[in-house]
Amino acid sequence: MDIAKTFEIKNKLGIHARAAAKIVETANRFKADVVLEKDGYEVNGRSILDILTLYCPKGSRLTVRITGMDAAEAMEMLSILIDGKFGEI
Repeated sequence: MDIAKTFEIKNKLGIHARAAAKIVETANRFKADVVLEKDGYEVNGRSILDILTLYCPKGSRLTVRITGMDAAEAMEMLSILIDGKFGEI
């Protein structure tokens, strides 16, 4: 299964180290491959450093592409995380 979804980053600080760590932690719970894309640049969704290189401040748009048998579950959990502003107020 191959799924893609684009998110607007809504948390105040954008994707910083703690948010990137939460993405990696969530992606690592699944066997599916997770790729993040911003402005045509793609990175591995299991690498904090790669995610930080995307530079995603508040208001930026991030596309998540997931490929694999448990892609739907992975996308659901990543959607909850990103739409939930990474648990930040």
